[in-house]
Amino acid sequence: MKLEITHKKFVDQLKSEGKSEATVVAYNKDIEQIVTFVAKDGVLDVEDLKIENLQAFMNSLVEQNYTPKSISRKTNAARTFIKYLTKEGYIKVDISDQLKHPKLDIKAPRILSKLEYRALRDSAKDDSRSYAMIEVLLQTGATISELAGIKLENLDIKDEAKTLFIGKKNNRIERTVPLNKAVVEAIKKYVDGARPKVEKTTHLFITKTGRPLLVRNIRSTIDRYFKIAGVEGAKVNDLRHTFVAHHLRNGFNITLLSKIAGHKRVSTTERYLQYIEKPEKMDKTELSVL
Repeated sequence: MKLEITHKKFVDQLKSEGKSEATVVAYNKDIEQIVTFVAKDGVLDVEDLKIENLQAFMNSLVEQNYTPKSISRKTNAARTFIKYLTKEGYIKVDISDQLKHPKLDIKAPRILSKLEYRALRDSAKDDSRSYAMIEVLLQTGATISELAGIKLENLDIKDEAKTLFIGKKNNRIERTVPLNKAVVEAIKKYVDGARPKVEKTTHLFITKTGRPLLVRNIRSTIDRYFKIAGVEGAKVNDLRHTFVAHHLRNGFNITLLSKIAGHKRVSTTERYLQYIEKPEKMDKTELSVL
C-alpha cells in the first residue's frame, strides 16, 4: 500500500480517537514531511520503508539546524506512525524502537531575582490588565496557556480562602491554587476598573472588544514589559520557574508544591533544588508573596 494512503488513514485514526486538533495537525505535518522525504529516495510503498530511511530523515533535520527538541518530536511522530502501520498489518515488523531520540541538553531554568521581578511588576503598574497577568503568573505558577484559559467562574475571591481553579492544559493536571493578597488585589483592580463590561465572554483577560486574549498577545505584552524593565534574556515561562524556585527556597512542602504547579511527577519539582540553596526544613504549606 502507498505511504500517502496510510498517512491519511493514520490521521483519520487520530481523529477517531478524539485527539485534539493541535495534536492531529502536528502529527499530520510531521508524517507528511517524512513521506515526502523518503519519496525522493524512491520509497513510495509501506513495505519498502526501512529504518535507514527514517534515520536519514532525522539526520537531514540535524543538517538543517532543527533543535533537538523538534527532532525528538518528529521522532515520536515517526515511531507512533510505525506502530500504527504494524498494528494495522501494513508492515510485519515493528521497527519503531530502533529509531532513537536525540540527546536533549536540559538547560538550567531562568530564575528571576527579586530585583528583576519587582522591576517587571513596576514597569506594568499603570496597566492594570498587564499587571494582573504578571501577578497571576508570578504568584500562582500558571503557564501562559493556562493564564489565557482562565474564566471568571474559575476564580473564588469572595470567600475567606481565595482560590483559582486551573483546568487541564497539555501535560499539566487540573488543580486548585490558593491566591495570596497581592494577586487578589491585582485581579480585583483589573476586573472592577479596566476590564470591559461585556457578557459575550467569561474569560478573565480580554481585549477592548471583549475577545479572549490569545497566548501570543499575552507573550508579546509581557515581553514588552520585560524590555521596559531592563530584564534581559527572560521569557514568560521564567515567571513560573521563579514561582517554584522561590517557594522551594522558602521551605515549602515539595509534594504540595508539585501539585500546585501541576507537575505530574514530584521529580520535576525536585529538579529545581539543584539551582537553589536548599533549606533545612521543607514543611511550609502556605504560599508566600513574591
